[in-house]
Amino acid sequence: MSIEESPFSLLPEALVEEMLKKSQQVGRVLLNNINEVSKKKDEYRDQLIAKNLLLNISELPHVPAPTTVGIDGAHVVERLLATDLVSCAAVGIEGLTPPSENRYWEKPNHKVYIHPQPHHPDTSFIIRGIMWELEITLAATPPHDVIFIDGSITNPFLNLNAAINRITKFPSGELVNELVSRFPIFLESYHTMITNSRTDKIWAGVPKYTSKREIGFDLSWPSAYDDRSILTSILRPGEFTNPVPYDQPLDPWHINMKPLGVVDSKIKGKLPDFEKILNEIILKIKDLHVCYFRPHPYTPALRIEVPKSLTTNKYLLSMLLSAISFQCGTPGIIEPYPLFIADRMVKSISTAVPAFRQTATMEMAQGSGDDLSDIFFNMHSYRTEL
Repeated sequence: MSIEESPFSLLPEALVEEMLKKSQQVGRVLLNNINEVSKKKDEYRDQLIAKNLLLNISELPHVPAPTTVGIDGAHVVERLLATDLVSCAAVGIEGLTPPSENRYWEKPNHKVYIHPQPHHPDTSFIIRGIMWELEITLAATPPHDVIFIDGSITNPFLNLNAAINRITKFPSGELVNELVSRFPIFLESYHTMITNSRTDKIWAGVPKYTSKREIGFDLSWPSAYDDRSILTSILRPGEFTNPVPYDQPLDPWHINMKPLGVVDSKIKGKLPDFEKILNEIILKIKDLHVCYFRPHPYTPALRIEVPKSLTTNKYLLSMLLSAISFQCGTPGIIEPYPLFIADRMVKSISTAVPAFRQTATMEMAQGSGDDLSDIFFNMHSYRTEL
């Protein structure tokens, strides 16, 4: 292995040795925790059965293989010496389709935004809000049966509230205008997704990381582990948990939309209508349910956030779980295939931004005088680039 390839090449030898020793200690602690759960697997399964929470996909009605889409987004703040280059994108990837499928999702199946922005500590909040606007607007358009959202269904709501709360203290300009102008279509699209009133379509959140313990808290499972980690050990292939209510926060759900009216007078008059839509959204968020499903031996338990209607509609529940099982057919990919591809694709935007910056720099250089030093320094990263 070359110096460039070694993860320790730039670290002092004594520091590496100390961290390796402490890593061994970490391994022993984690092993003890895993063994604690392993010893009680049967007890935990019995608890699930006693509560009527443990089911098998074979108990659900058979459905034809559904068509799917995975939606994911990413944002980047490239901090330069003179300014920030902010960008975000959302992409939709169609899943593996049955041979007879002929539905067509009109392109483009992506949305993108890129703009220079003066330095400000809240820039990341604003661009993250725009990213979720793009993502949810895109998620409302596919003609397919199951639309997977990467992350929790509540993430867009929380991040838009955080972004809007900062716009009155944020410099006015393109970035704020973009966030505000996209909000009406975002609200409409999010309402469509969260109400999920269609009988032929499901929007489901599939978060990779979670700290939620709806089941574990009720059954007094070890607090050191979230439900997904324990259920990965308990559930057998094809098993899932009966949907349970989503763990609600102590603070009430709310989006403070008044700043939108301050920035855009046209939106100010529409705020009462927006409030009605928002109240309907909040009612549906309070009705969210969660289930866990382990489709195959090589797949961990997946956390799936679903509308309450799936607790009584076994056909839709079967359609959702069948879609997940069909899209998780490849060992090594531990999430539905379209989400895996969408995540890989959109996250690469961070590695592509320097190329966009170089293109912008070349355009500036062609239109400038002989002295390019100001352009070079202003468009250079604030850190030393090796």
